[in-house]
Amino acid sequence: MLKHESVDRVFHALADANRRAVIERLTRGPATVSELAAELGVTVAATVQHLQVLQDTELVRTEKVGRVRTCQIDPAGLRNAEAWLRRQRTAWEHRLDRLGAVLDDQTKEPGS
Repeated sequence: MLKHESVDRVFHALADANRRAVIERLTRGPATVSELAAELGVTVAATVQHLQVLQDTELVRTEKVGRVRTCQIDPAGLRNAEAWLRRQRTAWEHRLDRLGAVLDDQTKEPGS
């Protein structure tokens, strides 16, 4: 069995609605932890925990200047998931093409 640990971690991180909301918010531009917490309606501590998961999977990166931590999208984690999805899509397209060819052959056989 193939190991897809980094992809598994990305999908696990994105399985949480709050973390998906953080990603969606950060697609509009950087935000501070406090801003994200306010938009999520959760505590700063809970937001920091969500951000840690997102950072561990390279979906988000943060930078601290003084007392303010600013977050932004890190495309590296999504690239891993995109590559995995692309491979799955290609495999399924090949399977469906073969199925289509078999079905075409069956409809062309005499006595069908």
